[in-house]
Amino acid sequence: MAILALALASCGEDSSRGDLVFVNGAEPETLDPSIITGQPEGRVVNALFEGLYAYDENGQAVPGVAERWEVSPDGKTYSFHLRADAKWSDGSPLTAEDFVRSWQRTLTPSTGSQYNYQLYPIKNAQAFAEGKITDFSQVGVRAADPRTLVVELENPTPYFIQLCAFPTLHPLPVSLIEKLGDDWVKAGNLIGNGAYALESWRINDKIRLRKNPHYWDRANVALETIDVLPISDANVAFNFYASGLADLLMDKGLAPPALLEDLKKREDFHAAPFLGIYFLRYNCAKGPFTDERVRRAFSLAVDKTRIVEKITRAGELAAPGFVPPGIPGYEGTAGLGFDPAEAKRLLAEAGYPDGKGFPNASYLYSKSELNEAIAVELQSMWRETLGVNVNLARQEWKVYLNSLSLLDYDIARSSWVGDYPDPNTFLDMFLTGGGNNRTGWSSAEYDRLIAEAARELDPAKRFAILRQAEDLLVQKAVPVCPIYYYVGIQLYDPAKLGGIKANVLDEHPLRRIYRKN
Repeated sequence: MAILALALASCGEDSSRGDLVFVNGAEPETLDPSIITGQPEGRVVNALFEGLYAYDENGQAVPGVAERWEVSPDGKTYSFHLRADAKWSDGSPLTAEDFVRSWQRTLTPSTGSQYNYQLYPIKNAQAFAEGKITDFSQVGVRAADPRTLVVELENPTPYFIQLCAFPTLHPLPVSLIEKLGDDWVKAGNLIGNGAYALESWRINDKIRLRKNPHYWDRANVALETIDVLPISDANVAFNFYASGLADLLMDKGLAPPALLEDLKKREDFHAAPFLGIYFLRYNCAKGPFTDERVRRAFSLAVDKTRIVEKITRAGELAAPGFVPPGIPGYEGTAGLGFDPAEAKRLLAEAGYPDGKGFPNASYLYSKSELNEAIAVELQSMWRETLGVNVNLARQEWKVYLNSLSLLDYDIARSSWVGDYPDPNTFLDMFLTGGGNNRTGWSSAEYDRLIAEAARELDPAKRFAILRQAEDLLVQKAVPVCPIYYYVGIQLYDPAKLGGIKANVLDEHPLRRIYRKN
């Protein structure tokens, strides 16, 4: 019945089928690159906009709007040279000043960007974002001429080019935003510079993307139209795919767990590890989880191996630390293991022997079959080991994200996918006051370590400092509990679709996908 309802809903004003139909998971919260926080939003935004660099199908940063760049001998000043044919989707030229104005908007506190810290490597960017300076000309970004963008960094940053492919650093039509306000992201209003333009967006139904005729590399964009379906229920998503209503499932939670053993034997099932982690957040700002002993007790009561063997079953690895394996030269922390006896001891020491007197607490998660199964398992573990009954609270994607941002939870399911192949992308999110911290946790020592690593030029010494920060995060202070490292899962027929490749960032740009028949 769910399939029929959704299929009928798609037969409204535009019943045609796109050249590619893919199920993307949850309905996007927004398509504003400064504001988005989730992977479903990122896939669409990266089709509509393009930064100085862009990720290819191998997860490598390749030239996007910038055709080339130079860096100063001290590694702190980048000069990006923009393509002469870089244009917005309305045909107007894209200039270096567009990047300056866009980054200013993202860093302006009233914008509310939770990812604005991705710009903090730039000189004085953090000071501007925190209101310590108000003159944006003091920030290290300027247009030397219409086609030359000069960026000055606080310190040499080895992953800065990778950052230039991230949505937070995409150019934006700032004049349009100032004119239309929040309505600028609506179909008919939105102007981007990516491979695709936004043709239509019917909430909870379909997003239609159409190839941008003004995109600089349009000759190498194979698909004319793409339909993006916002389906978060794994069974409904799979039925869409199995019935031929969708060509591609592109989300780790859209393969029904009950079918995984059979799906893994099929040629259209594709799974590979990548830099992503499923973890728990503790609200360190209220209730019993302000106590480090309580957080440690709950973490030590989690049998991660049981979760990957009983529930996920796609080759995921139980996560000792927060930084996934796969980053050359970095050895992560040993973390906390499964230790029921120590968990019980710590909870008793905190004043709750065998869970007696523990206040009402809830576990927040976003709607999906996988999240539901893990939530039930965690609830059982905490009851078995600690004697604590944790209520389960399921919310739709947008509501869930808002609850995280407001710290309106006790324990929350979370995930993180690396923005670039470096430990920093997993660790700097927990800086004091960081937009993606969402735990209420603050540590001057942790902040100091992340800042020290940013100044360290020796790669081995830098990684050693980041390892200290990770130890503090998951072994000592424990505002988070790592559960497992992700395996990226896609369902598609390799005889019909190409341009999709396994990579450590789980990046699969829509502009690279093509049909074989």
